[in-house]
Amino acid sequence: MTAALEVSARAEALRARRTPFVLATVVRAQRPTSAKPGDRALVLPDGTLDGFVGGTCAADAVRGEGLRLLATGDSTLLRITPSPASSGSPEDEEGLVTVSNPCLSGGALDIFLEANVPPPLVRIFGDAPVARALVEVGRAMGYEVEATADPTAPTPADAAAMVIASHGRDEEPVLAAALAAGVPYVALVASRKRGTAVLGAVEGAAGKVSSPAGLDIGARTPAEVAISIYAELIKSRRAAPRPRTQLPLLPPAEGACCSHPHS
Repeated sequence: MTAALEVSARAEALRARRTPFVLATVVRAQRPTSAKPGDRALVLPDGTLDGFVGGTCAADAVRGEGLRLLATGDSTLLRITPSPASSGSPEDEEGLVTVSNPCLSGGALDIFLEANVPPPLVRIFGDAPVARALVEVGRAMGYEVEATADPTAPTPADAAAMVIASHGRDEEPVLAAALAAGVPYVALVASRKRGTAVLGAVEGAAGKVSSPAGLDIGARTPAEVAISIYAELIKSRRAAPRPRTQLPLLPPAEGACCSHPHS
């Protein structure tokens, strides 16, 4: 198996494990450079660069830009040049980032960086009509949705949301487990009166669980309730600060220079 195919195989394994990564592919190499078109590497959240896209200077530029893209979920074309960009260069074009790196051997590289960030994982607990609507609407929106009626099922470590829509069955232990797991958005589908009672029975739930679940849009049908809940989830995710991904400190290579209310 060639090196590029090995990188592709590792990328598929990362997708299966819901591990975010950036796939870097050399699309143009101007001699003299050690990389050639088709060379590939993966940038992982811990700063690991797995594969080959050039020497130390090119690798550091790819790693730094890759970590930035992991935080935004965007993709871009990275152009690495050995000298400062001249006036009128395409460095400001949309979708293109130009990095001047004088420690290159004299050539230039264009590397496409494709962010692969798994869709948010939403866990739905319950089998009521609202729960089934949450599954359908969430999948239509592109979320990865898991549904369970088993209160002992473990909460996924990377769940973005937990919505309890079991209408009174096993709500407290599921809520407690979601809070203990640190799920960012936890919601309980219940009337205001019953929701207050349930949250009062779960330590630490006050102020951390949305109940009644969803934005108040006058929802009546299960599908409308599901839409209101996803609208609230979107609002909470947009309001949350993005995690700051920092490049690990690595020893510089010799001769290298720096670059850059529901019932």
